[in-house]
Amino acid sequence: MQTDEIKNLVVDALDDMKAQNITVLDVRGRTSVTDWMVIANGTSNRHVAAVAGNVEEKAKAAGLRPNGMEGRATSDWILIDLFDVVVHVMTEQARHFYDLERLWGEPGQDKQGQQDS
Repeated sequence: MQTDEIKNLVVDALDDMKAQNITVLDVRGRTSVTDWMVIANGTSNRHVAAVAGNVEEKAKAAGLRPNGMEGRATSDWILIDLFDVVVHVMTEQARHFYDLERLWGEPGQDKQGQQDS
């Protein structure tokens, strides 16, 4: 499966479960760990767990075997490693606190990954 197909699968799986504020960040050239980060938040710990579970299920159904999944115990931040695409599903509070968009986004990008005008 190509990287763009994986990104689309992830975004669709997040959207299916009504994840909020889905952001796709291109981190190629800034880390050797992955090429893309997809960040979304859920409305509660339960919602975060359900959203992440749907991503994992859709990935496995497409023949992808996640490299790892972390954070299920607390469910305020769950990370799913799909090699070229790493998915972060967080509560709104955790997302605000860790502010991954600021850490990994391009200078001049807003929180949705769009270029400032």
